[in-house]
Amino acid sequence: MVSFVMRSAFTFVDTIYAAIIGDAAVAAIGLTFTFEFVMVAFWIGLSTGLTSVLSRSIGAHEGKKIEQYLSAAWRLVWFVSPMFLFAGIAIWIVTPRLNEWFPGIQLDTETLQAFRIYGTVLIGGSAFTQFWSVIPDSIIKAHQDTRSTMWAGIWSNVANLALNTLFLFVFGWGIFGIAFSTVIGRIAGLVYAMKKASDHEARRLAEGSDINLDQDPNPYKPILALAVPASITFILMAGETAVVNGFLAGSPDSTSAIAAYSIYYRIMTFAAMPMIAISVAMLPFAAKRIGERDGAGLNQGLKQSAVVAIIYAIGIMTPAVWLWGDRLAAWLSESPLTAEYAAFGLQVVPIASLMFAPFLLCRPVFEAMGRGRPGLYIAILRYVVLTWPAAYIGIQVARNMGQPDLYGILIALVGIAGVSSAMLAAWLRIVLPQAATTALEESPNS
Repeated sequence: MVSFVMRSAFTFVDTIYAAIIGDAAVAAIGLTFTFEFVMVAFWIGLSTGLTSVLSRSIGAHEGKKIEQYLSAAWRLVWFVSPMFLFAGIAIWIVTPRLNEWFPGIQLDTETLQAFRIYGTVLIGGSAFTQFWSVIPDSIIKAHQDTRSTMWAGIWSNVANLALNTLFLFVFGWGIFGIAFSTVIGRIAGLVYAMKKASDHEARRLAEGSDINLDQDPNPYKPILALAVPASITFILMAGETAVVNGFLAGSPDSTSAIAAYSIYYRIMTFAAMPMIAISVAMLPFAAKRIGERDGAGLNQGLKQSAVVAIIYAIGIMTPAVWLWGDRLAAWLSESPLTAEYAAFGLQVVPIASLMFAPFLLCRPVFEAMGRGRPGLYIAILRYVVLTWPAAYIGIQVARNMGQPDLYGILIALVGIAGVSSAMLAAWLRIVLPQAATTALEESPNS
């Protein structure tokens, strides 16, 4: 939980410092969410695949395979990194023509310029500093040293905070400084992770326990077999932010609306991190119970996790929003209108996180059964099929009620989150009894 919260805080720092500059800077960060989410999707996919194969090979004492997988992972990193470097360059080239090429989008010059700078520097620069961390991070997790991943996140955050302060208040670099500090701030965590990964590998080699010298004829296949589904799911999530920003860019007071959505999204992500951490822990927990045919234990773990999610959303997040939501919204906003929009969004955060919790808890249980398709199908339903029409209907209802477009969009997204979560939970309820008596129904590659 600490590790996940720290990683989320790393990006939340940018929003806090951008609020000092103004709403245009905060809106620029919001417009970058889609690109950033796609980058995170690729990172998570590669990390998931590499961590899995390394863990299995370490357990089986397969030293040759470990070498193969690490070599393959480096090639994959060098293949993926230039894609986002080019994406950053594309942001710089295309941004000045957005209003001309897309008549439905009417962003003011200040917001476009801030997005052009922030998006180019963050996406183009992070293409290397972020993806390099995939390999040491996966090695550390394969050795079950989650404490070191936590400290890597902490060191990155400390560096980002210090550099943001230096670049913004001393050098006066504005939105460029905020993006640049995030890019190079990751190097601190990377250096720490590389040192820890090197120590783990040196210790493993010194033990001389690699007695199995078998090699994998295709080392890319087991990595990509897990990386691709994980990446697709997160890329679909990125589509939601693109749809929302697209609608808001064509709405009245677009800068305030996008800035408020940016604040809502950052705080929503930050607040949901404890539950996301529980969902990550659910995968090995569920896999072990399924392997032991312990259906009762799995049910008990799911119920306990659900109770924790409810207590967290209602007992902790809701009072926090009631007590400090308005002040936090005003602190992160430049104009009163942005603060008003953001304050409404923060009121939605506890409900949104509660609606998303069943999806977070049920998806890893399916994966523990070797069934990756249910989570992917529900993600397609939510992010591809339902998001656009739900957002459109939400806007129309809000306008008929004399309310801002953002309010209608947020309520609509909470609704489809609840529907999709309920469907996945019902699906799991049907198949879960089989977990206690039946072997894996699908291979992990299916």
